[in-house]
Amino acid sequence: MLSPFLYIDAIKDKGRGVFTRKKIKPNTIIEIAPVVVMSGKEKELLDQTLLHDYIFIWGKNNDQCCMALGYISIYNHSYQANCEYFMDYGNQTICIKTVRTVEPDEELTINYNGNWNDKKPVWFDVKH
Repeated sequence: MLSPFLYIDAIKDKGRGVFTRKKIKPNTIIEIAPVVVMSGKEKELLDQTLLHDYIFIWGKNNDQCCMALGYISIYNHSYQANCEYFMDYGNQTICIKTVRTVEPDEELTINYNGNWNDKKPVWFDVKH
């Protein structure tokens, strides 16, 4: 299920992102997408490719990964995300739901930490 009012657009210095053509109320499910589940061994291989930036850790023990279909892998990260995501291991899907009102033409974002308001630095913001 992909809401018909969502669209992908280019963002200067960020690549692409997911946007909305209409106002969305809080707690609205805007996408449910199937995932392709892969093993931890396959994740090690994917981590050596560009796909590393688009896969999700998966499984109750975080010992797998998945590639989400639909728009899921295009949502950009924000520490003040306007959406959150939920993993359904049994049905092998990821769901995106708004956490506040989202205005027309606003970018829809998720927090890559898993919790929409988690301020812990994500992997690309960690200083080495």
